[in-house]
Amino acid sequence: MLYWLLYQKLFPYVSPFRIFRYLTFRTAFASLTALLIGLFIGPYVIEKLREFQIGQYIREDGPQAHQKKAGTPTMGGVLICISILLPTLLWADLSNPFIWLVMLSTLGFGAIGFADDYIKVVHRRNLGLTSRAKMGYQILVSTGVAVALVSMQTQGNYSTELVVPFLKRFHPALSIPVLAHLPHLHLLAFLPFIAFVVLVVVGSSNAVNLTDGLDGLAIGCTIVAAAALTVLTYVSGHVVFADYLELSRMPMVSELTIFCGSMVGASIGFLWYNAHPAEVFMGDVGSLALGGAIGTVAVAIKQELLLPFIGGIFVLEAASVILQVGSYKLRKKRIFKMAPLHHHFELMGWSESKVIARFWIGSLVFALFALTTLKLR
Repeated sequence: MLYWLLYQKLFPYVSPFRIFRYLTFRTAFASLTALLIGLFIGPYVIEKLREFQIGQYIREDGPQAHQKKAGTPTMGGVLICISILLPTLLWADLSNPFIWLVMLSTLGFGAIGFADDYIKVVHRRNLGLTSRAKMGYQILVSTGVAVALVSMQTQGNYSTELVVPFLKRFHPALSIPVLAHLPHLHLLAFLPFIAFVVLVVVGSSNAVNLTDGLDGLAIGCTIVAAAALTVLTYVSGHVVFADYLELSRMPMVSELTIFCGSMVGASIGFLWYNAHPAEVFMGDVGSLALGGAIGTVAVAIKQELLLPFIGGIFVLEAASVILQVGSYKLRKKRIFKMAPLHHHFELMGWSESKVIARFWIGSLVFALFALTTLKLR
């Protein structure tokens, strides 16, 4: 809105307002706006959550040291969503369809998390939506994202081809060419792409959700992942950098840099209250929204295959759960003392603060590796 008012409407009359056309300027201000919103309205949100007795219920089979956290206000992800979406609305070009796609995806996954958290609070238990319902809603939202991207491809604003790191000339098409020429079966031609997007976005959302088990762990890793996505989004839309790095230039996705900057600022603002010992937990409304946002941005900028490195800790956490469940069902034996992975290290004797700090370091290493691949293509 501010971009529309200050640049598109007032710039012809007030020349200094031309600064608002610069993406880097608006991204910096979006990040600062998100940070300030989080810091200033955080106490109010936390107080309201306490007032409504929206407290966290702790799983009984987890580390016993966590039982003292029972009753800590949860659903703080509402604060994260506000802090991301409001600055994006203020500083982004709202005529850009990618902005609306990512914001609606974030809202959709946030709504699923909100419903899950609300049921937990109402029934005073650690179980919300059934796993089938939760997964079904996630698939529905991510399918909507995929269909929207297919629509953008037909308009020439997107490509459903896969970008493979280290193989810059290998771009497999995630479509069925035979069906693409048949008007009534046009959407069916992109079923491989739709299935791939669903896998990426749903996987990203659940991976962040599984990581959210210690104070500040998930939000700290999100700061690193969002910062890496900010860089990747900017260079993907910049004519000079995209040409130098031999990336497929996508001018319209560069506006998502503002969304990613807002995500960084909002995450830092939330970490202020979520740092150990946490005053508030993000809940599923926050973790699902953040994971959905990260996955959607990665798909939009064609960096899906870099996502396992951008969010390396998230992947390890999700993998630990899959391996633990699979091993127990097949062999009746556990690989880890407890899954997700952060609980395994807690039970090994690491303090909560040490686990968090070391996982943050790991997240940073993964993200830096992801950025180094830009020139190694």
